[in-house]
Amino acid sequence: MDCDVWLVPLVDALCHNPENPFKDELAAYDAVLTASGLPTVPVYAWSEGLEKGVWTVGAFDHDSLHYLRRAYLLHRTGFPVTPVDSLGDDYDQLLETFEAAAQHSHLVWHYDHAGAYLPVDFPRPLMDEPLPEDGGPLGSSLGMLRELEDLAPYIGVDLLDPPQPAPTYDGGPYARERFVWAVLYRAAQLSVGQGSMIVFA
Repeated sequence: MDCDVWLVPLVDALCHNPENPFKDELAAYDAVLTASGLPTVPVYAWSEGLEKGVWTVGAFDHDSLHYLRRAYLLHRTGFPVTPVDSLGDDYDQLLETFEAAAQHSHLVWHYDHAGAYLPVDFPRPLMDEPLPEDGGPLGSSLGMLRELEDLAPYIGVDLLDPPQPAPTYDGGPYARERFVWAVLYRAAQLSVGQGSMIVFA
């Protein structure tokens, strides 16, 4: 798999540690959040039973991520969501034609291999300095969660019984979309529920 999805617990035991490997990124996130009139990255007091280490939720290949993004962008722009066997030029044209809509989507407007989602609610991905150039836009876990729930019925996902991250694709249309959906949905749920940062790597 090309992209691992990690959860970084936003607890003081990690965030306030002088050796925190995410120290510079968190400082940049605080700066861009503050400049946008938003609260800084939340940091919670660590207690027994809370994670204080970084761990992976799942992984997927970049193509499958783009299958999911294509489906969401079709839905967001009012086109029928249809399955495809391969990604062609139509996806690139879709991104170019509806770039403004893409830039408002936490699911779509994000690097494939880097960047983060925070458990802070804001309407569109943040792209201002001083975000790291190699990290791309900063997303909201809550925003991504809403978008995933909005897309779910169009790719065969039952929100009353959502799929869990799995090692292989299931059968049928939208199998690749559901595979990525399951990983991101679980990560977003945990990010919001436990106060963690989602990191693509």
